[in-house]
Amino acid sequence: MSTDNKFIPLTIHELDPTTMQHKASEFRSFMDMRRTVRQFSDKHVPKSVITDIIMTASTAPSGAHKQPWTFCAVSDDDIKKAIRTAAEKEEYENYHGRMTEEWLKDLAPFETDWKKPFLETAPWLIVIFKKSYGLSNGQRSKNYYVNESVGIATGMFITAVHNAGLVALTHTPSPMNFLGKILNRPANETPFLLIPVGYPAMDAKVPDLTRKPENEVICWY
Repeated sequence: MSTDNKFIPLTIHELDPTTMQHKASEFRSFMDMRRTVRQFSDKHVPKSVITDIIMTASTAPSGAHKQPWTFCAVSDDDIKKAIRTAAEKEEYENYHGRMTEEWLKDLAPFETDWKKPFLETAPWLIVIFKKSYGLSNGQRSKNYYVNESVGIATGMFITAVHNAGLVALTHTPSPMNFLGKILNRPANETPFLLIPVGYPAMDAKVPDLTRKPENEVICWY
């Protein structure tokens, strides 16, 4: 092993098989309760909670540990309104010509449309940007496996939101270039996802969905 690199001892708490199975089953049941929500309350969520959620997501593995992500946390009402206006403009075009008939048919059970009031109602909008390359003092550096890295971080973000007792929506108003302009992000950052986060509305409802069973998800070898 090269002595030029610094390594520290791994810290991990090994569990006995019984405890391991219990924790795995308990967490599976907990995460199976996670649902995508489109009806939000405007109830306040502390900035410190959002900080912990984002920094949990930022523990995700990434190519060469480049951590090629930026999480923009928006609570400003004027910025949220600007994002909603721009998003609805794109979504209107999507629902009135861009989307195929098959796509619209697949979306029909969820009763979605181009109107996105949750973008102003939710106390926080988290805009995740991926960094296609590093940029420091005008100098570029290479990032690796950017989509994979940011995708993993996003999954951990959604898990952390659920763990905090909050709800989220993975929103993709394609194209999303307007987000970079509104938030004045640098040229090396591209919008990846727009995620409203907060408490569900008192009357929030979600589709009655079933998830794929084990035999359709797992292939054992």
